[in-house]
Amino acid sequence: LPKVRFSLRARGDLAPLEQALGVALPRGIGETVKGAVEVACLGPDEWLVLAAEAAPVADACAGVYAALPHSLVEITAREVTFVIEGPRAPELMTIGCARDIDAIAVGSARRTLFDGATVTLWRDAEDRFRIDVWNSFAPHLLHLLQIGARELAAETL
Repeated sequence: LPKVRFSLRARGDLAPLEQALGVALPRGIGETVKGAVEVACLGPDEWLVLAAEAAPVADACAGVYAALPHSLVEITAREVTFVIEGPRAPELMTIGCARDIDAIAVGSARRTLFDGATVTLWRDAEDRFRIDVWNSFAPHLLHLLQIGARELAAETL
């Protein structure tokens, strides 16, 4: 998993940022791209940027600030990521997410609520999800997911 995350806000011609990051920023909310960095579009002018290291991203974006003023904030310490995978992962997601899990396309990411906590929900494969959640909500979310996993394991099929 990536080691650092940034919140990026920008408007206008995004070409300088795209060149700095080495990827075309997705324009549709929920769309993602993966290259030297992984980027999810969370809003019309908002992206979540994941990278292996902070300095190259921060330096590259600082280098284009004069051409395109923007906000780039490292939020690594704010969140933790849970990975949920397996044949019943989509079913487990329904324990706390009111969204239609089947309607979330593979390769997309959405900001949503999971049992009242704001999360970024990534769907990496049909049976693999990542949930980014603020540290303060992580114990609650983990407990809920553990209960759900035990309930699913106890079912008779």
